[in-house]
Amino acid sequence: MRTFVVSIEKPDDLNLVFGQSHFVRTVEDLCEAVATSAPNAKFGLAFCEASGKRLVRHAGTDPELEQLAVRNLERIGAGHTFLLLLGNLFPIHVLRAIREVPEVCRIFCATANPVQVVLAETDQGRGVLGVIDGGTPLGVEGPEDARERHEFLRRIGLKA
Repeated sequence: MRTFVVSIEKPDDLNLVFGQSHFVRTVEDLCEAVATSAPNAKFGLAFCEASGKRLVRHAGTDPELEQLAVRNLERIGAGHTFLLLLGNLFPIHVLRAIREVPEVCRIFCATANPVQVVLAETDQGRGVLGVIDGGTPLGVEGPEDARERHEFLRRIGLKA
């Protein structure tokens, strides 16, 4: 077995959801989940099929995001993984709907941070061991940091 890391390439401010599913209908079901949760969503989705034709399946509402998702999953190459790139919304807007898709097994991360995917490869194929989402902590939140966090969440409309 060989282990290695693949970084997900994306613009710094672009949010993503990276996960694992188990069936080819994942593409249609995830698109429906995003579209019904956020009707004006701009997104690109790719899914690595693990059997049959073993294609990188894809769909979305933004061709550039869709192709970026495909290029990333071609490099990751782990069966039954999906990458959803979100252009004009945060993962929190769609995570509940994604979790409710029956074939979704796991969400590895939902973030705008730099992401590295830790992979294992055998003669059968590749699997995800985990992800590295962003950097390590630089300290502990103080009162001013807490105030900034509260203000940020209200400014972006996630808290009243």
